Amino acid sequence: MANRTVKEAKNVHGTNPQYLIEKIIRSRIYDSKYWKEQCFALTAELLVDKAMELRFVGGVYGGNIKPTQFLCLTLKMLQIQPEKDIVVEFIKNEEFKYVRALGAFYLRLTGAALDCYKYLEPLYIDNRKLRRQNRAGQFEIVYMDEYIDELLRNDRVCDIILPRIQKRSILEENNEIEPKVSVLDEDLDDELPSDEEKADETNRPKENSTAVRRPRRVRSKSRSRSRERERRSGQGNNARSRDYYDELEDYDRQRNRVRNRDTHNEDYDRRQNSGRQDRERERQDRDSIRERERDGDRDRRDRERDRERDRGRHDQRERDSRGERDRRRY
Repeated sequence: MANRTVKEAKNVHGTNPQYLIEKIIRSRIYDSKYWKEQCFALTAELLVDKAMELRFVGGVYGGNIKPTQFLCLTLKMLQIQPEKDIVVEFIKNEEFKYVRALGAFYLRLTGAALDCYKYLEPLYIDNRKLRRQNRAGQFEIVYMDEYIDELLRNDRVCDIILPRIQKRSILEENNEIEPKVSVLDEDLDDELPSDEEKADETNRPKENSTAVRRPRRVRSKSRSRSRERERRSGQGNNARSRDYYDELEDYDRQRNRVRNRDTHNEDYDRRQNSGRQDRERERQDRDSIRERERDGDRDRRDRERDRERDRGRHDQRERDSRGERDRRRY
């Protein structure tokens, strides 16, 4: 009885409002402690107090799919189906941000496309932070405008599949809703230059063309002088640069010789070690074969000894029985 939808409730999107939440998640909510203790016999007035106690949003978490308090209250709203005015007051509540988030989520589940765009788009200017619990049970920060954008654009929010709504462009083409006006349009208009400023900018380069060319001639002269100086100094330093490069070549030659010698020694040591390891492995194999043969010979001798002992016992019993028969006969 406590989990049934109220009799006065109307179908939403052609089905029972509680069926908007999947059956598995719905059964987990019914079995949760918060639902049994805090959500029992809640009315629309008492639901406001519970919504004010929320400290984060989220769907389910953990390996055994535990529902959050936010999801439990959402199902309770679907069960009692509060009036539209109450939901709108939830959305317009500026003091408690989680009450606004709960009302926006409920309106997205049950409302029409026009109502969603009408009441949720004004919340884009709300930049407050929300705590959201993910599937791993960890908390992450999300802003209110991001949360509203997810409700209007994504197919799944808080692990609940949202009903499909018409795109805004289609509603604008049908003249059912006014075109969206961004808050940033006025700032962009202020930043764009006017026609007079554009004309001033086009005239400025013509007036200052001579002033712009003069530094280039000075730069070209200074560059030619520096090149002359470098050419003169380079002729005197050719001998020293040749000696320096010869020394570098000798050093590289010696270093390559040392490297080749080291690599040769390493290859020789590696071959020696591999040969030693192969011989050690062969010796261990021979020892294991000898040990197995020794064990087999020992087992064979033990079996022959047991067989001889059994044969001797049998012969003794035969002699005893034969002597007993002879004594009885005589």
